[in-house]
Amino acid sequence: MIFQLFRRTRQDESIASLYGTIVAQARTQAFYQNFGVSDTANGRLEMILLHTVLLLRRLEPEPATGPLAQAVFDLFCQDMDDNLREMGVGDLGVPRAMQRIGEAFYGRQAAYRAALDSDDPQALVEALRRNVLDGFQGANAARLAEYVRAAMQALAAQDIAGLRAGKLGFPDPANLEQPGSNSNDASP
Repeated sequence: MIFQLFRRTRQDESIASLYGTIVAQARTQAFYQNFGVSDTANGRLEMILLHTVLLLRRLEPEPATGPLAQAVFDLFCQDMDDNLREMGVGDLGVPRAMQRIGEAFYGRQAAYRAALDSDDPQALVEALRRNVLDGFQGANAARLAEYVRAAMQALAAQDIAGLRAGKLGFPDPANLEQPGSNSNDASP
């Protein structure tokens, strides 16, 4: 009877699948090679934060998904704690570092939410330029904003039952057109 408390459930597997997809997408090389995201621990953290915020935003309007969203966030926090320890942050430093990560998460979530809700398409570009691209590379920020909008559309098309089952998909950032290219142009 007591062992049931320690048994993994199907929901645990779904949550791990959702978060694993977020991390895998955040590690996609196109972000670092084509979009100008810094290929550092901070750059990868920014991409994990961005994709986590996008998923949680998708789950927001569905009242029954509150526990699922919380579980994904809890796994994110556990992963960040584990990674800090693997990087050599000591037991006394982990709580301070986790507080900074928490502040960064909630700050990014507020900034991205405001930008996505804004009528100004430039708001998302500026939020991404400021947070993900360290204030540089305006053209890359516009491309990253295009990716975020495509990801929001892809997430909106995914049904909640599939998300509860751990099935999550993001668009491939490598498939976005390069600036200045026109898919309607025919090659000679």
